[in-house]
Amino acid sequence: MRENTAEILELSDFEVITAKNGKEGIELAAKSAPDLIICDIMMPVLDGYGVLHSLSKNADTASVPFIFLTAKAERSDLRKGMEMGADDYVTKPFSDIELLSAVESRLKKSDAMRRGFSKDQAGFDEFISLAKKDDGLKKLSEEREVRAFRKKEIIFKEENFPRWVYFVSKGKVKSYKTNEDGKEFITGLYKEGDFFGYIALLKDKKYIDSASALEDSEICLIPKEDFFSLIYRNAEVSRRFIKMLSDDLKEKEEQLLRLAYNSVRKRVAEALLALHARYKKESEKNFSMSISREDLANLAGTATETTIRTLSDFKDEGLIDIKGGTISISNFEKLSKLRN
Repeated sequence: MRENTAEILELSDFEVITAKNGKEGIELAAKSAPDLIICDIMMPVLDGYGVLHSLSKNADTASVPFIFLTAKAERSDLRKGMEMGADDYVTKPFSDIELLSAVESRLKKSDAMRRGFSKDQAGFDEFISLAKKDDGLKKLSEEREVRAFRKKEIIFKEENFPRWVYFVSKGKVKSYKTNEDGKEFITGLYKEGDFFGYIALLKDKKYIDSASALEDSEICLIPKEDFFSLIYRNAEVSRRFIKMLSDDLKEKEEQLLRLAYNSVRKRVAEALLALHARYKKESEKNFSMSISREDLANLAGTATETTIRTLSDFKDEGLIDIKGGTISISNFEKLSKLRN
Protein backbone atom coordinates (compact mmCIF):
# COMPACT_ATOMS: atom_id res chain seq x y z
CA MET A 1 0.00 0.00 0.00
CA ARG A 2 2.80 2.42 0.91
CA GLU A 3 4.74 1.71 -2.30
CA ASN A 4 1.64 1.93 -4.50
CA THR A 5 0.57 5.23 -2.94
CA ALA A 6 4.06 6.68 -3.42
CA GLU A 7 4.12 5.54 -7.06
CA ILE A 8 0.78 7.22 -7.81
CA LEU A 9 2.09 10.51 -6.38
CA GLU A 10 5.48 10.29 -8.09
CA LEU A 11 3.84 9.69 -11.47
CA SER A 12 2.06 13.03 -10.92
CA ASP A 13 5.43 14.76 -10.34
CA PHE A 14 5.26 14.94 -6.53
CA GLU A 15 8.45 14.33 -4.59
CA VAL A 16 7.69 11.62 -2.04
CA ILE A 17 9.42 10.38 1.12
CA THR A 18 8.07 7.23 2.80
CA ALA A 19 8.32 5.77 6.29
CA LYS A 20 7.54 2.19 7.29
CA ASN A 21 6.05 3.06 10.72
CA GLY A 22 4.73 5.97 12.76
CA LYS A 23 7.89 6.62 14.77
CA GLU A 24 10.05 6.80 11.64
CA GLY A 25 7.43 9.04 10.00
CA ILE A 26 7.65 11.60 12.79
CA GLU A 27 11.45 11.72 12.50
CA LEU A 28 11.34 12.14 8.70
CA ALA A 29 8.69 14.87 8.93
CA ALA A 30 10.84 16.85 11.37
CA LYS A 31 13.90 16.59 9.09
CA SER A 32 12.36 17.10 5.65
CA ALA A 33 9.84 19.93 6.27
CA PRO A 34 7.16 18.45 3.97
CA ASP A 35 4.38 20.41 2.28
CA LEU A 36 1.83 17.70 3.11
CA ILE A 37 1.67 14.46 5.09
CA ILE A 38 -0.37 11.37 4.15
CA CYS A 39 -0.62 8.92 7.01
CA ASP A 40 -2.30 5.55 7.56
CA ILE A 41 -4.14 5.06 10.84
CA MET A 42 -3.20 1.42 11.46
CA MET A 43 0.61 1.22 11.61
CA PRO A 44 3.26 -0.62 13.64
CA VAL A 45 5.16 1.01 16.53
CA LEU A 46 2.90 4.12 16.58
CA ASP A 47 -0.53 4.51 14.98
CA GLY A 48 -1.75 7.47 12.94
CA TYR A 49 -3.44 9.15 15.89
CA GLY A 50 -0.17 9.10 17.80
CA VAL A 51 1.68 10.52 14.80
CA LEU A 52 -0.81 13.38 14.41
CA HIS A 53 -0.69 14.15 18.14
CA SER A 54 3.12 14.25 18.15
CA LEU A 55 3.37 16.40 15.00
CA SER A 56 0.82 18.88 16.32
CA LYS A 57 3.02 19.49 19.40
CA ASN A 58 6.01 20.46 17.26
CA ALA A 59 5.94 24.05 15.99
CA ASP A 60 7.82 23.04 12.82
CA THR A 61 5.27 20.40 11.81
CA ALA A 62 2.03 21.60 13.42
CA SER A 63 0.99 23.63 10.38
CA VAL A 64 1.70 20.92 7.78
CA PRO A 65 -1.56 19.74 6.10
CA PHE A 66 -2.36 16.19 7.24
CA ILE A 67 -4.44 13.56 5.38
CA PHE A 68 -5.43 10.23 6.93
CA LEU A 69 -5.61 7.02 4.89
CA THR A 70 -8.03 4.70 6.59
CA ALA A 71 -10.04 1.55 6.02
CA LYS A 72 -12.15 2.50 9.02
CA ALA A 73 -15.21 4.15 7.58
CA GLU A 74 -17.04 4.35 10.90
CA ARG A 75 -18.11 7.91 11.70
CA SER A 76 -16.56 7.90 15.18
CA ASP A 77 -13.09 7.06 13.84
CA LEU A 78 -13.26 9.77 11.19
CA ARG A 79 -14.53 12.31 13.70
CA LYS A 80 -11.71 11.49 16.11
CA GLY A 81 -9.11 12.22 13.43
CA MET A 82 -10.72 15.50 12.38
CA GLU A 83 -11.13 16.67 15.98
CA MET A 84 -7.44 16.00 16.57
CA GLY A 85 -6.59 18.35 13.69
CA ALA A 86 -6.47 16.20 10.53
CA ASP A 87 -7.29 18.25 7.44
CA ASP A 88 -8.82 15.47 5.35
CA TYR A 89 -9.10 11.69 4.98
CA VAL A 90 -9.22 9.16 2.12
CA THR A 91 -10.98 5.85 2.72
CA LYS A 92 -9.33 2.66 1.43
CA PRO A 93 -9.69 1.28 -1.16
CA PHE A 94 -9.31 4.49 -3.18
CA SER A 95 -8.70 5.30 -6.84
CA ASP A 96 -5.77 7.28 -8.21
CA ILE A 97 -8.12 10.19 -8.92
CA GLU A 98 -9.50 10.22 -5.35
CA LEU A 99 -6.02 10.38 -3.85
CA LEU A 100 -4.67 13.02 -6.22
CA SER A 101 -7.80 15.13 -5.91
CA ALA A 102 -7.50 15.16 -2.09
CA VAL A 103 -3.78 16.02 -2.23
CA GLU A 104 -4.13 18.80 -4.81
CA SER A 105 -7.15 20.31 -3.06
CA ARG A 106 -5.41 20.37 0.32
CA LEU A 107 -2.19 21.86 -1.09
CA LYS A 108 -4.17 24.57 -2.88
CA LYS A 109 -6.03 25.52 0.31
CA SER A 110 -2.81 25.52 2.32
CA ASP A 111 -1.06 27.76 -0.21
CA ALA A 112 -3.98 30.18 -0.18
CA MET A 113 -4.01 30.39 3.60
CA ARG A 114 -0.26 31.00 3.75
CA ARG A 115 -0.47 33.59 1.01
CA GLY A 116 -3.01 35.55 3.00
CA PHE A 117 -5.89 37.71 1.87
CA SER A 118 -6.45 41.39 1.19
CA LYS A 119 -7.61 43.15 4.34
CA ASP A 120 -10.96 44.31 2.99
CA GLN A 121 -14.44 42.88 2.56
CA ALA A 122 -13.43 41.08 -0.64
CA GLY A 123 -10.48 39.44 1.12
CA PHE A 124 -12.69 38.43 4.04
CA ASP A 125 -15.26 36.90 1.66
CA GLU A 126 -12.43 34.97 -0.05
CA PHE A 127 -11.20 33.75 3.34
CA ILE A 128 -14.67 32.53 4.35
CA SER A 129 -15.32 31.05 0.91
CA LEU A 130 -12.12 29.02 1.03
CA ALA A 131 -12.90 27.77 4.54
CA LYS A 132 -16.40 26.77 3.47
CA LYS A 133 -15.01 24.36 0.86
CA ASP A 134 -14.16 22.07 3.75
CA ASP A 135 -16.97 19.52 4.12
CA GLY A 136 -17.30 20.29 7.81
CA LEU A 137 -17.76 24.02 7.24
CA LYS A 138 -20.45 24.06 4.57
CA LYS A 139 -23.09 25.14 7.08
CA LEU A 140 -21.51 28.54 7.62
CA SER A 141 -24.07 31.30 7.29
CA GLU A 142 -24.54 32.36 3.69
CA GLU A 143 -25.63 35.85 4.70
CA ARG A 144 -23.35 37.64 7.14
CA GLU A 145 -24.89 40.73 8.70
CA VAL A 146 -23.06 44.02 8.12
CA ARG A 147 -24.05 46.86 10.45
CA ALA A 148 -23.29 50.55 10.12
CA PHE A 149 -22.05 52.33 13.25
CA ARG A 150 -21.86 56.10 13.56
CA LYS A 151 -18.82 57.82 15.08
CA LYS A 152 -18.71 57.18 18.86
CA GLU A 153 -21.52 54.61 18.65
CA ILE A 154 -20.98 51.61 20.96
CA ILE A 155 -20.47 48.23 19.27
CA PHE A 156 -20.39 46.15 22.45
CA LYS A 157 -20.14 46.93 26.16
CA GLU A 158 -17.98 45.65 28.97
CA GLU A 159 -19.73 42.90 31.01
CA ASN A 160 -21.94 41.87 28.07
CA PHE A 161 -21.83 38.24 26.91
CA PRO A 162 -20.27 37.80 23.45
CA ARG A 163 -22.48 36.69 20.57
CA TRP A 164 -20.34 37.63 17.60
CA VAL A 165 -16.83 38.01 16.26
CA TYR A 166 -16.47 41.37 14.53
CA PHE A 167 -14.70 42.19 11.26
CA VAL A 168 -14.03 45.79 10.24
CA SER A 169 -15.26 46.19 6.67
CA LYS A 170 -14.87 49.96 6.68
CA GLY A 171 -13.75 52.59 9.20
CA LYS A 172 -11.86 52.62 12.50
CA VAL A 173 -12.70 51.08 15.88
CA LYS A 174 -11.32 51.32 19.41
CA SER A 175 -11.68 48.99 22.38
CA TYR A 176 -11.43 50.50 25.86
CA LYS A 177 -11.87 49.93 29.58
CA THR A 178 -13.59 52.35 31.94
CA ASN A 179 -12.67 52.82 35.61
CA GLU A 180 -14.97 53.69 38.52
CA ASP A 181 -14.55 57.42 37.82
CA GLY A 182 -15.60 56.99 34.19
CA LYS A 183 -12.06 57.45 32.88
CA GLU A 184 -11.34 55.50 29.70
CA PHE A 185 -8.19 53.63 28.74
CA ILE A 186 -7.93 52.50 25.11
CA THR A 187 -6.88 48.85 24.91
CA GLY A 188 -6.93 48.31 21.14
CA LEU A 189 -7.17 50.00 17.74
CA TYR A 190 -8.68 48.30 14.69
CA LYS A 191 -8.90 49.18 11.01
CA GLU A 192 -10.30 47.71 7.81
CA GLY A 193 -9.40 44.01 7.64
CA ASP A 194 -9.09 43.49 11.41
CA PHE A 195 -11.03 41.01 13.56
CA PHE A 196 -11.88 41.96 17.14
CA GLY A 197 -14.02 40.77 20.05
CA TYR A 198 -12.90 37.14 19.75
CA ILE A 199 -10.91 36.82 22.99
CA ALA A 200 -14.02 36.88 25.21
CA LEU A 201 -15.66 34.37 22.86
CA LEU A 202 -12.71 31.97 23.12
CA LYS A 203 -12.72 32.28 26.92
CA ASP A 204 -16.53 31.98 27.03
CA LYS A 205 -16.68 34.91 29.44
CA LYS A 206 -18.08 38.44 29.49
CA TYR A 207 -16.27 41.19 27.61
CA ILE A 208 -13.59 42.79 29.78
CA ASP A 209 -13.68 45.97 27.69
CA SER A 210 -16.01 47.88 25.38
CA ALA A 211 -15.74 48.83 21.71
CA SER A 212 -16.98 51.83 19.75
CA ALA A 213 -16.45 53.44 16.35
CA LEU A 214 -13.75 56.10 16.04
CA GLU A 215 -15.44 57.21 12.82
CA ASP A 216 -18.44 56.11 10.76
CA SER A 217 -17.79 52.39 10.23
CA GLU A 218 -19.23 49.22 8.74
CA ILE A 219 -18.78 46.07 10.82
CA CYS A 220 -19.40 42.48 9.67
CA LEU A 221 -20.89 40.28 12.41
CA ILE A 222 -19.84 36.61 12.44
CA PRO A 223 -22.11 34.41 14.60
CA LYS A 224 -20.20 32.59 17.32
CA GLU A 225 -21.38 29.21 15.97
CA ASP A 226 -19.71 29.97 12.64
CA PHE A 227 -16.58 31.22 14.40
CA PHE A 228 -16.19 28.01 16.39
CA SER A 229 -16.79 25.96 13.25
CA LEU A 230 -13.87 27.80 11.66
CA ILE A 231 -11.66 27.33 14.70
CA TYR A 232 -12.33 23.69 15.51
CA ARG A 233 -12.94 22.15 12.10
CA ASN A 234 -10.22 23.74 9.95
CA ALA A 235 -6.59 23.54 11.09
CA GLU A 236 -5.34 26.31 8.78
CA VAL A 237 -8.03 28.74 9.95
CA SER A 238 -7.37 27.79 13.56
CA ARG A 239 -3.66 28.56 13.20
CA ARG A 240 -4.47 31.92 11.62
CA PHE A 241 -6.64 32.95 14.58
CA ILE A 242 -4.11 31.65 17.09
CA LYS A 243 -1.45 33.85 15.48
CA MET A 244 -3.82 36.82 15.59
CA LEU A 245 -4.48 36.14 19.26
CA SER A 246 -0.78 35.89 20.15
CA ASP A 247 -0.01 39.12 18.26
CA ASP A 248 -2.87 40.86 20.08
CA LEU A 249 -1.64 39.74 23.51
CA LYS A 250 1.96 40.74 22.70
CA GLU A 251 0.82 44.19 21.61
CA LYS A 252 -1.18 44.69 24.83
CA GLU A 253 1.79 43.57 26.95
CA GLU A 254 4.08 46.08 25.24
CA GLN A 255 1.46 48.80 25.71
CA LEU A 256 1.31 48.15 29.48
CA LEU A 257 5.11 48.27 29.75
CA ARG A 258 5.18 51.64 27.98
CA LEU A 259 2.55 53.01 30.34
CA ALA A 260 4.50 51.81 33.36
CA TYR A 261 7.91 53.20 32.43
CA ASN A 262 7.56 56.02 29.89
CA SER A 263 7.24 59.74 30.61
CA VAL A 264 4.11 61.67 29.60
CA ARG A 265 5.84 63.13 26.51
CA LYS A 266 7.01 59.69 25.46
CA ARG A 267 3.55 58.18 26.02
CA VAL A 268 1.83 60.84 23.90
CA ALA A 269 4.46 60.33 21.21
CA GLU A 270 3.92 56.55 21.39
CA ALA A 271 0.16 57.09 21.05
CA LEU A 272 0.68 59.11 17.87
CA LEU A 273 3.08 56.49 16.52
CA ALA A 274 0.53 53.75 17.32
CA LEU A 275 -2.09 55.61 15.27
CA HIS A 276 0.46 56.00 12.47
CA ALA A 277 1.32 52.29 12.51
CA ARG A 278 -2.33 51.23 12.55
CA TYR A 279 -3.98 53.70 10.21
CA LYS A 280 -1.43 55.22 7.79
CA LYS A 281 -2.30 54.49 4.17
CA GLU A 282 0.40 53.65 1.64
CA SER A 283 -0.67 56.59 -0.51
CA GLU A 284 -0.08 59.09 2.31
CA LYS A 285 3.24 60.89 2.45
CA ASN A 286 2.62 62.34 5.91
CA PHE A 287 0.13 60.68 8.25
CA SER A 288 -2.81 62.71 9.50
CA MET A 289 -5.94 61.74 11.42
CA SER A 290 -8.92 63.39 13.00
CA ILE A 291 -9.06 62.21 16.60
CA SER A 292 -10.45 63.78 19.74
CA ARG A 293 -7.97 64.91 22.36
CA GLU A 294 -9.85 62.79 24.87
CA ASP A 295 -9.35 59.63 22.79
CA LEU A 296 -5.67 60.43 22.34
CA ALA A 297 -5.31 60.96 26.10
CA ASN A 298 -7.07 57.63 26.74
CA LEU A 299 -4.64 55.93 24.39
CA ALA A 300 -1.64 57.55 26.07
CA GLY A 301 -2.97 56.88 29.58
CA THR A 302 -2.84 60.49 30.75
CA ALA A 303 -5.15 63.43 31.40
CA THR A 304 -6.76 65.28 28.48
CA GLU A 305 -5.34 68.64 29.63
CA THR A 306 -1.83 67.16 29.82
CA THR A 307 -2.21 65.69 26.32
CA ILE A 308 -3.30 69.07 24.92
CA ARG A 309 -0.26 70.81 26.47
CA THR A 310 2.07 68.09 25.15
CA LEU A 311 0.61 68.37 21.65
CA SER A 312 1.16 72.12 21.76
CA ASP A 313 4.83 71.50 22.68
CA PHE A 314 5.17 68.98 19.84
CA LYS A 315 3.73 71.54 17.41
CA ASP A 316 6.18 74.22 18.58
CA GLU A 317 9.03 71.71 18.10
CA GLY A 318 7.93 70.98 14.54
CA LEU A 319 7.05 67.35 15.24
CA ILE A 320 3.36 67.64 14.37
CA ASP A 321 0.90 70.02 12.76
CA ILE A 322 -2.61 70.67 14.10
CA LYS A 323 -5.57 71.94 12.09
CA GLY A 324 -8.88 71.79 13.92
CA GLY A 325 -9.35 68.22 15.13
CA THR A 326 -6.80 66.78 12.69
CA ILE A 327 -3.24 65.96 13.78
CA SER A 328 -0.52 65.46 11.17
CA ILE A 329 2.92 64.01 11.89
CA SER A 330 5.48 66.38 10.34
CA ASN A 331 8.70 64.75 11.53
CA PHE A 332 8.14 61.02 12.03
CA GLU A 333 11.83 60.17 12.56
CA LYS A 334 12.34 62.75 15.31
CA LEU A 335 9.04 61.83 17.00
CA SER A 336 9.94 58.13 17.02
CA LYS A 337 13.35 58.85 18.56
CA LEU A 338 12.00 61.11 21.28
CA ARG A 339 13.88 60.52 24.52
CA ASN A 340 12.13 59.31 27.63
